[in-house]
Amino acid sequence: MAPLGIGLIGTGYMGKCHALAWNAVKTVFGDVERPRLVHLAEANDDLAHARAVEFGFEKATADWRALVADPEVDVVSVTTPNQFHAEMAIAALEAGKHVWCEKPMAPAYADAERMLKAAKAANKVAILGYNYIQNPIIRHIKTLISEGAIGVVNHIRVEMDEDFMADPDTFFYWKSELSAGYGALDDFAVHPLSLLWYLFGHAEAVIADMAKPYADRPLKEGGRRPVENHDAANVLMRLGGGISAVLMANRAAWGRKGRIALQLYGSSGSITFDQERMNEFELYQADRRTTEQGFRKILAAPAHRPYDRFIPAPGHGLGFNDLKIIECRELIRAISGEPSSIVTFEDGLRIEKSVHAMAQSYHQRRWIEIA
Repeated sequence: MAPLGIGLIGTGYMGKCHALAWNAVKTVFGDVERPRLVHLAEANDDLAHARAVEFGFEKATADWRALVADPEVDVVSVTTPNQFHAEMAIAALEAGKHVWCEKPMAPAYADAERMLKAAKAANKVAILGYNYIQNPIIRHIKTLISEGAIGVVNHIRVEMDEDFMADPDTFFYWKSELSAGYGALDDFAVHPLSLLWYLFGHAEAVIADMAKPYADRPLKEGGRRPVENHDAANVLMRLGGGISAVLMANRAAWGRKGRIALQLYGSSGSITFDQERMNEFELYQADRRTTEQGFRKILAAPAHRPYDRFIPAPGHGLGFNDLKIIECRELIRAISGEPSSIVTFEDGLRIEKSVHAMAQSYHQRRWIEIA
């Protein structure tokens, strides 16, 4: 396969993460051609050119449409704020590019539907940046579940908490705008939903509550502005096979930095995992003698592939950006026509549908069945 020409729109937190992945995927995996970093787009020329030098891109522009139209670009990474995803991803697909778009798809469900329609019409690979499913530990948990290591799973609890919105004096910015979405649910809780989808499938019914820890926030220029979406949410869910689940998400949880706490309870055991300690999980198996029963801590190791591609020794640990490199390799697999572990736009739309059902449930105060 010829080297892929890469275009990157946006160079913030996730833009840099994508750039690191494109730069490292050949070094880590070795079995792909080194991508060619062709074109980078930012909000103005000065920033675009500075980032292009830093990230290793050949060209820079303040016009993302010029990047999309560039015939040397094969894949477009979209890492801009949520409200721009649909327009950019659809334009890239219509220009015949593959797309790697950060989550969520779009604040409006109709826009997410248009994104999927564009992907199908273009017959191009279009995936969403749900890199937590790429953790070798999560992959191994999936294997354990399929092997019946904890019996039949009957109940799940998952929590996602961070504290970047915990300070009431944090200035109002785009993540608190209604145009950015519901808040904790779609900016945030889509990550644990991607884990639930990967391990068990999508939710079939939901009932939700949402909350605003702070009604307004200060503006940099003075005064205050009402917070337009919700920083916390609680959801009861029913999954396939009679599994009950609880989802709790909070963007204003002091002390939590990157917590996705997953608790899986089965007929003969339990599994617990926390993303803040992403290189370990705990396994409880009831078939052990009562004198030795208890949770066992299992550390990530080369046997948990593709950990071995990064580090040859157990217990040293991968990081968030490493998961993005794995996701990048899976995208290249998909483009090559190989089996891959990715969240396609079709899978992503089902996650979006779950989020919108949760919001509908909150407003209507009832259970919502998800077709």
